[in-house]
Amino acid sequence: MFERILVPTDGSGPANAALEYAGDIAAVEQVTVHVLYVTEPGTDPADAADQLADGRDWVGDSETSVVDGIETGEPAEAILEYAATHDVDAIVMGTRGRSGVGRLLLGSVTETVVRDADVPVLVVRGAAGVRRPYPLETIVVPTDGSAYADAAIERALMVARHHDATVHVLSVVDVTPAGIEEHNDLTIDRLQQYARRVVDEGVAAAENAGVDAESAIRHGSTHRMIRTYVDDADADLLVMGTHGRSGLDRLLLGSVTERVLRTATTPVLTVRASEAE
Repeated sequence: MFERILVPTDGSGPANAALEYAGDIAAVEQVTVHVLYVTEPGTDPADAADQLADGRDWVGDSETSVVDGIETGEPAEAILEYAATHDVDAIVMGTRGRSGVGRLLLGSVTETVVRDADVPVLVVRGAAGVRRPYPLETIVVPTDGSAYADAAIERALMVARHHDATVHVLSVVDVTPAGIEEHNDLTIDRLQQYARRVVDEGVAAAENAGVDAESAIRHGSTHRMIRTYVDDADADLLVMGTHGRSGLDRLLLGSVTERVLRTATTPVLTVRASEAE
């Protein structure tokens, strides 16, 4: 699935959770884990060395190939630059950073990396109750029919084939963003028909790829329904596009995806569609 994964660290609990999860992946997949510490100008080199040593400990398995990296500068830029120059396949990040500093704080560094990375970003919350099983058995991918959601479905199917996992294709009928009143049955019916169509298309794509798939349509707040469905399905991974349908912000980073990242009870693999799409 991946050959080289990058895990930035700042020594925080969420960063350590990301390192530990990367170690679980590496133990199964025999991938190389790049542990990156981004320093500020004037940082004592010994501090960076200590952070990297701790990072290696969190990765765990002594047989895992671990590459240390130290960069100086603005964290998001340094992470993206390192990923590009070292040809990594994915970036694994925690959702919160060091208290008071926010070096890997979602809404800052992690959000920027999710938005701008050319490779998938696997976001791991370091909170109690977050499930991080590996290998994967159940994958949820929400869709709104956009090119960004299609990119997420494509990636979810690649991961599912690798793990022989089941994919749940989910669409949420959320009338709130459009300001639709509950009694407007015609509009709600059209939204439901559209949701059914995009879910069926996702399931068909899974069947064509030889992947077991289930379909689901839920009604309510999009980010809440996604989180609830992930819990109900006991999913091991959630795969999401980083932008949604233009104008509606259905899966727009800064809206639904960001909210899901902040509260997800399972790792979230974010996928950015190419500009051509």
